[in-house]
Amino acid sequence: MLLPIGATARRPAFSAIIKMSLIRKIFRIVVPASLRDSARKAYLGWIFRRAMRNFMREPEAHALAGDPVLRDLIRGWGNEDWSALDEYLAACISEVSVSQGPVLECGSGLSTLLAGAVAKKRGLRYTALEHNAEWAERVRQALQQYDINGVELLLRPLADRGEFDWYDVDPNELLEPALVICDGPPGSTRGGRYGLCPVLGDHIKDGCVILLDDAGRTQEIEIARQWQKELNASVETSGTEKPYIRILIGDRQAAIPVALPAAAQL
Repeated sequence: MLLPIGATARRPAFSAIIKMSLIRKIFRIVVPASLRDSARKAYLGWIFRRAMRNFMREPEAHALAGDPVLRDLIRGWGNEDWSALDEYLAACISEVSVSQGPVLECGSGLSTLLAGAVAKKRGLRYTALEHNAEWAERVRQALQQYDINGVELLLRPLADRGEFDWYDVDPNELLEPALVICDGPPGSTRGGRYGLCPVLGDHIKDGCVILLDDAGRTQEIEIARQWQKELNASVETSGTEKPYIRILIGDRQAAIPVALPAAAQL
């Protein structure tokens, strides 16, 4: 049968898809799982190195959700279940790009590398708190590999603070932050991330911005509401794939009521 002018046959493309599917099945049968895992890790490592090279050329240029470099970095980092999604990472990069003072990060990971690179370029002090020694070592090696030497990564276990657990750190060790990137400690921690403001106390000044990840969880919504009351703050949710919360200390008059994302209403 003759095809209309300009039309293309789809059968070869469909055949190619079938062939690739068969090749993948044969590959899984013939190649041992250990070799497949090694090949996958090598491939993800290549993706990450390529994306980091692109990112480091101009870090601030990747402060947009949906940026393909951010997506590749998340994929290559290989910790998709725990890593911040590109919306939150873009927000972190954007806030560090305009921050007027030191940055404190609670928890560490891919965000430490990306936001830390922007902070280094701008000459900002950057401190990250991490409770897991093995994870801290991975992040520290990545910081060294990409010469992001402006980040101070502090290994601090979680300590009993009475009604909650939080990092075992003396507030006097830390500079008064202009920006806090709050993606830790883990949600399973007693009290969650609430301990940030009670522990740091007067170190959290008016004008400080807190980016609180995981706004799809009821616990984070309640923490944001507590901070809103205790710190005279405005609170705003952002993001669609994985919402986060932006909190501005000392801006009660401009406060925006926290709206529970659908995921948190379950």
